[in-house]
Amino acid sequence: MPSSSKTSQRRRAGLIAAAAIPFETAALWLRARRIGGNVIVRCQAGHLFTTIWIPAASVKALRLGFWRVQRCPVGRHWTLVTPVNEADLTEDERRTAREHRDIRLP
Repeated sequence: MPSSSKTSQRRRAGLIAAAAIPFETAALWLRARRIGGNVIVRCQAGHLFTTIWIPAASVKALRLGFWRVQRCPVGRHWTLVTPVNEADLTEDERRTAREHRDIRLP
């Protein structure tokens, strides 16, 4: 049976994790004007591509706060990616990003 301090630590960790979800969702909204789903991201090399972005979850990437490390399908390299606002992109940039998608989950 866990001690009361261990239970308290687990409860505190759970509350912190639960509180972080709305902050990440708000940050995604401010950055990309989307809550999640298929989001256009930019890698450090400037490549644009579309990926699935779910706040507080990551299956294909390593999460580092608001950024994620994942494979760029354009340059075929591992990189830090961040969401971009589609409204700030030209039509050509949006088309290019939609043509380049990262791997899809089954």
